[in-house]
Amino acid sequence: MSALTLSAAFGDYDRTRPIVDGRVQIDGVNAICQLLSPEEMFFRAFRHQDFDICELSMSSYCVSVSRGDNQYIAVPVFLSRTFRHTSIYIRTDRGINTPMDLKDRRVGIAEYQLTANVWARAFLEEEGLAPSDIQWVMGGMITPYRPEKIKLQLPPEVRMERAPAGATLNQMLLDGDLDGFVGPRALPCFVDGHPSVGWLYADPQSAAEAYYKRTKIFPIMHVLGVRKELANKYPFLPGALLKAFTEAKAMALDALLDVSATKVTLPFVEESLGRARALMGEDFWSYGLKPNAHVLDTFLDAHHRQGLSSRRLKPEDLFHPASLETYAL
Repeated sequence: MSALTLSAAFGDYDRTRPIVDGRVQIDGVNAICQLLSPEEMFFRAFRHQDFDICELSMSSYCVSVSRGDNQYIAVPVFLSRTFRHTSIYIRTDRGINTPMDLKDRRVGIAEYQLTANVWARAFLEEEGLAPSDIQWVMGGMITPYRPEKIKLQLPPEVRMERAPAGATLNQMLLDGDLDGFVGPRALPCFVDGHPSVGWLYADPQSAAEAYYKRTKIFPIMHVLGVRKELANKYPFLPGALLKAFTEAKAMALDALLDVSATKVTLPFVEESLGRARALMGEDFWSYGLKPNAHVLDTFLDAHHRQGLSSRRLKPEDLFHPASLETYAL
């Protein structure tokens, strides 16, 4: 059988670059790769199923699985993981010093179901602030309107309003019409250093490290998916994807270890890598179900409690069975 020619979309990461440049081949596949932003990938994947293989929003994927209408099936390759303590922004002139100070405040979001927002709400809820304690304002971050990838029916206790026509969340936060913002990208007013906009967690790295020490959770943001019809037709495909992307990640980690000349444009690479390994162990960015079952279960619990998944999913519900085991010598 000749190799399958399949379209593939994912981010431009050190852990995907070996797939793109051909150092790692997906067995049986000629991949036509596109390196896209998460916003474009996810919109096109969930609205139009534009790609055969695609990086997917974990939250959006879980919504579709719970509804039983998912067009993709995942393999346990987690292309994006981030501690989202940096995703909660506040007006620093409103007396907001702790999560509980956000009670009854107006907080902007681009989409309620974004994975970063699910994790951020879970962090806040752990500190006593329920999602229903906040007045959410949904709108475009830097453009006046942002269409939702997935239509939702939120629980009645969730207080949600639309941003005014023509308004952006960035300008609303600048003007003081919002008390905060939660999202995976910083708004321009924060990036530009506006004096009245800052992080809720003044030292988010320390907050994230304390969270990890307490929970052993490194939050998962994105998962790799393949069209269900292709996985059913070509049963080798899910396992081949797990094998190739695991190999590509290993190459990226090997490059980080080569400190004769650092491979990323950032100082203190060796020190940062050592700090991460001291906290999280050598396999700090693990793929596979078994080492991530507790992370996934925590996310699925929060996702269901926040009214995003219509049924409480189990981690094994998310993945193609052929990607959950591999050979051993």
